Amino acid sequence: MHNTQRLRLMQLASSALPVGSFTWSQGLEWAVEIGWVKSVDDFSAWQIQQMEQNFFTVDLPLLARLYRACEQDDLVAARRWSAYLLACRETRELRDEERSRGAAFTRLVTDWEADCSREWRALFVDSQLCGMAWLGVRWKIPLMELALSLGYSWIESAVMAGVKLVPFGQQAAQRLIITLCDRYAQGLVQALACPEASLGSATPLAAIASARHETQYSRLFRS
Repeated sequence: MHNTQRLRLMQLASSALPVGSFTWSQGLEWAVEIGWVKSVDDFSAWQIQQMEQNFFTVDLPLLARLYRACEQDDLVAARRWSAYLLACRETRELRDEERSRGAAFTRLVTDWEADCSREWRALFVDSQLCGMAWLGVRWKIPLMELALSLGYSWIESAVMAGVKLVPFGQQAAQRLIITLCDRYAQGLVQALACPEASLGSATPLAAIASARHETQYSRLFRS
């Protein structure tokens, strides 16, 4: 990649990207409240499970499919996989998060790439993942690099939520980021090649935590 492409990739991975990722814990807050996650080790095990049984089997393979749809300007395929992604979000809060981040990302794309068609922007509103795929194709960022950026952003957001909720300190947070990134790198290629028959999440505790979080008495995060 050229230097400009690398810098744009860093911008997409930045925690300063205004899509509201810092406001969501994806059920972690209730998992901490109920005592499922009490320590750094508990958090690491929880997050690895989310990575291997959800991110590797939903987000990454769907990113690959959306990326190919954007390369081919195939709106039908993009609609199908965007709808599939929403169907994999098992609670109202998880779907709200997907749509909230998608709407915020759409505003960015509209500002950055004013000639993006209305049909494509309508898909981004429901899924930030589709917008990321479209920008990756538009900016000629290879799929593997885009997937690394997406994964790092997800890991960093999760760890920062853990800092507030578990809690643990910044040194522990940085060690966790290294550990989770190593695990992510090991499974990345296989996840992008995940066959259609293997798509879907297997994280029932996370779904329960997200559903229970909707009525949690006192909370810091939206989900």
